[in-house]
Amino acid sequence: MQDNTLTLKTPIEHKGHTYSTLTMREPRVRDTVIADKQGGTDAEVEIRIFANLCEVPPAVVENMAMRDYRGLQSIYEGFLS
Repeated sequence: MQDNTLTLKTPIEHKGHTYSTLTMREPRVRDTVIADKQGGTDAEVEIRIFANLCEVPPAVVENMAMRDYRGLQSIYEGFLS
């Protein structure tokens, strides 16, 4: 079973809440469809997908350190392989 929890090397503060870990649920086809319908760049769509799967506002994902974001990408890719 895949570990789908990421401990952030750089915690995120957003609206009075500190996010030090994010847990990503397994993606469903509908998650991609919903994010695609909102349009935007590939990066914006991916951010919305990750935010939805981690049940956090998109601003949390947008403000992540790149090394932490790469960790989310790795978890996501693990679900697809």
